[in-house]
Amino acid sequence: MMMMGEMTQLGSLIGVVMFIWAIFRQLFPDELRRNARKYVDKVVSYVYPYVEITFHEYQVDSWFERSEAFVAIERYLSTNSSNRAKKLKAKVVKDCESVVLSMDENEEVTDEFNGIQVWWTSSKKIPQRQALFSYRGDEENRFYRLICRREHRDIITKAYVKHVLDEGKAIAIKERQRKLYTNNKSENWHGYKKTVWSHIIFEHPSTFDTLAMDPKKKKEILNDLITFSKSKDYYKKVGKSWKRGYLLYGPPGTGKSSMIAAIANFLEYDIYDLELTSVKDNTDLRKLLIDTSSKSIIVIEDIDCSLDLTGQRKEKKKEESSKGDKKDPIEKKVEEELEDKKKKGSEVTLSGLLNFIDGLWSACGSERLIIFTTNYVEKLDPALIRRGRMDKRIEMSYCCFETFKVLAKNYLDLDSHELFETISRMLAETKMTPADVAENLMPKSDEENAEVCLKNLIKSLEEAKEEARLKAIEDARIKAEEEEASKKKEENGKKEQEIDAKLPDEEEEKKDSKSGDEVEAKENV
Repeated sequence: MMMMGEMTQLGSLIGVVMFIWAIFRQLFPDELRRNARKYVDKVVSYVYPYVEITFHEYQVDSWFERSEAFVAIERYLSTNSSNRAKKLKAKVVKDCESVVLSMDENEEVTDEFNGIQVWWTSSKKIPQRQALFSYRGDEENRFYRLICRREHRDIITKAYVKHVLDEGKAIAIKERQRKLYTNNKSENWHGYKKTVWSHIIFEHPSTFDTLAMDPKKKKEILNDLITFSKSKDYYKKVGKSWKRGYLLYGPPGTGKSSMIAAIANFLEYDIYDLELTSVKDNTDLRKLLIDTSSKSIIVIEDIDCSLDLTGQRKEKKKEESSKGDKKDPIEKKVEEELEDKKKKGSEVTLSGLLNFIDGLWSACGSERLIIFTTNYVEKLDPALIRRGRMDKRIEMSYCCFETFKVLAKNYLDLDSHELFETISRMLAETKMTPADVAENLMPKSDEENAEVCLKNLIKSLEEAKEEARLKAIEDARIKAEEEEASKKKEENGKKEQEIDAKLPDEEEEKKDSKSGDEVEAKENV
């Protein structure tokens, strides 16, 4: 009975309030109420003890992209405050592998900074009129509101907000899905939603623990990467862009691509695999650079084959012209047409690439690695690989015994075996790439155990040694034949020179005898 009485009183009170509000709306028009509201808000602001800061999801100057501040706050609150919120919304990421919880709309949570308590609320503003065309896909304007006491205003606006944004960015870097990019062809950049880069999720398993390399060299590279990642202030002090160039060179199969993947996994960087033959000219090359992000690795693989950037084409043509080109005219014409097609395909120059690496435009981002790979370092133009552009040169060489032990641990889970001594001796005598060693160590069936795999490797090393011996004999034979041919050519050349030297004397004798006969004939007449 008592509860029924309280409900009756509450209903009567609500009815009275609604009656008074209806009379108020009739007596005071909308314009008068709006003016009164302004003055009331102004009076309340003098006595209101709190400060409110609003962060909108979309800003006027970036209408099509979400505000970076809003996104950072969203990540910060989902990590630090979602356990205190009563209403949460879930977002599934990484192919249903994890769920991210964040504040739902019209929810409030508290946070603390240096002993100061603040309040965060999540809200959204729905427009009164639905737009005919929506450019953002959602016309609801979501926002976060930060509330703090007025006496803490300076600390909150200067220190706390920066702390939240920095923490949000750090969480994004830690939780983000790293990507592997490749550039689209320049002619496909235009049109609706066209981009200069395409990407996939980067999930390469290579790490420095699994990388087949001499441990001393591996440790040296790791120390260099750690020093680079912590040198932001140092690079700023010396007036250099925060970037570093690596040159990986060595025979095919020595692990250059695996090294790049291991560096990316260690530093947690994205990779931009730049295909130079798809770039129209130097201008498009700069556009690609501008569209890359910080904390990334820009890779140009097989730089000696990507374009004619070696500076040796002109020298080759000079050599051909000096020797005398005896090619068929039709063959020459076909080669010239192919050369013209190559030129039309890409007009990127060595100068443009150098500016891309360390020119003014290279300072448009920070914390970057630029990595070139090549099988033939001697073919590259010295200007391309000088210090300051390629700061560190890493030779990826043939498999040594220390490298083999890493591979044996990875593929066979072996730390030692009686056949290791034989393999060590044979690796010192025979050149074999880590890729070939790994192929022999990988079991091909359930019947192949560790010992069988090691014997397969020994057999391959013996075959490689025999092939190297036969090749050396063949190379010596070819060299001897070339020397003999060169010697004969030189002798023939000397004979031709002697013949050419005699020809003028014979011609003079013929001329003298001819003129004598003419004089004699005239005298007889």
